[in-house]
Amino acid sequence: MSCLGVLFSIDEKTVFKLKSFKSDKDRLQFLQEEIEEELMSNHPERFSEFDKSWNALHRSLTDGKFDWTNGTFPLNHVIMGGEQIYHEDDYIMSLKNPEQVNQIAEAIITVTEEQLRTAYYNIDSDEYVFKLTNEYFEYTWTWFQNSLEFWKKAATEKRYVLFAVNQMH
Repeated sequence: MSCLGVLFSIDEKTVFKLKSFKSDKDRLQFLQEEIEEELMSNHPERFSEFDKSWNALHRSLTDGKFDWTNGTFPLNHVIMGGEQIYHEDDYIMSLKNPEQVNQIAEAIITVTEEQLRTAYYNIDSDEYVFKLTNEYFEYTWTWFQNSLEFWKKAATEKRYVLFAVNQMH
């Protein structure tokens, strides 16, 4: 699943194990073989997919750039912001703690379609690989809307959220 972004709602025990690995390779294997398998097979309420919209969404919720630290909290933590727990180029794993998850859940419900559309069309097309079209904006908006209930549930349950995406094409 290349470039398909996913949010996972995970507990403290899982975070501890995820961080305990000495190598990124082992961390990635745990994500793919344990977290993805368990949540996607048995707990669909514990993950939310962004498909390929995550890149446009991150840029639209921040300052239009593709960076770990750009934009303003909490919206910059919806996708890439947070603790980076994987350090190779082939994958992104960004972890948000329960307090951050709560603040994100409160902030994202205030984002209007008009606000996101304006930010989307302000993305620098020279730095972005896709064409900025109404169709792709609608695609991005739909995936964003689909994540709102996930964030609310993760915040209510005081869980961590891990954003993960395979960067290999």
